[in-house]
Amino acid sequence: MGSIAQINNTQVSIINFNSIPVVTTEMLANFYGTEPKHIQNNFLRNTGRFVEGKHFFKIMGEQLREFKKSLTLLKMVSPNAKHLTLWTERGAARHAKMLDTDQAWDIFEQLEDCYFHRQEVLAKTHKSERTALHEAHALLVTKTKHLNVNEAWKLIHQRFNVNHIEDIPYEAIPVAVEYVHHLIALYSSANKQAGLFDKDAYELVRHLCERVILENEEVVVVLEKFRGILDSRKFLFYANYIVRSNEAVRNLSRLLDFKNKHDQPLIDVNCKTIALSTGQRFITNPNWFNAPA
Repeated sequence: MGSIAQINNTQVSIINFNSIPVVTTEMLANFYGTEPKHIQNNFLRNTGRFVEGKHFFKIMGEQLREFKKSLTLLKMVSPNAKHLTLWTERGAARHAKMLDTDQAWDIFEQLEDCYFHRQEVLAKTHKSERTALHEAHALLVTKTKHLNVNEAWKLIHQRFNVNHIEDIPYEAIPVAVEYVHHLIALYSSANKQAGLFDKDAYELVRHLCERVILENEEVVVVLEKFRGILDSRKFLFYANYIVRSNEAVRNLSRLLDFKNKHDQPLIDVNCKTIALSTGQRFITNPNWFNAPA
């Protein structure tokens, strides 16, 4: 919390979440010269254009309590807040685009230069500083039949919102190592559970996963057509339901290694291609799997 940015001739304390610079809704509204409610409404009306983990983080419970402890002296968050939305650089850019005012674009440029792109955040780590992470990654690939080398790195990239492993800040390396070991435990548990399935049960679960995906693909089309008619809260509720169920199917299909006869995974690592056991393949929108587009 010690870093300071100069925004519009005012010193602003930089806040971080998972070692990523973020801003609260109130900060963003103050920067852009609007009301927090306006930021929230723009998000609700365009929820399909925002991906959690890429454009924003939503924290609650114990995670929120720990986060608020680090901000107590700065009084950036209400002590009574039940949940909190934190906007990344890409999220801030989306809001500037939706507001489309001179102030919003001018301030975003300052945020881009001085807040999100600090030298200490941009500095790439040396390979020797990533030894523990490389070892954890190698163990993940060895321990599971579900992921190859590139797919394993892709999961780590997505988790920390980076394009290259050297872009993960040095202070976040221990968090990344812990995350990879969590994946190892998750996949190991799945391997044991998969052995409990007989062939019929395995195929039944696969069929259920495929039906969820197909049904959600149809619901998404209907939901998008009724976006302007539905109350924003209802639209957000249904959209969130689709994303969460798709996430569950994605995780289950990877854990149980669902593939078609051509050895193609049911859901590819980028969440762009669906390959059904029937041989049917189609392109989907990664946003509906909470994955970067």
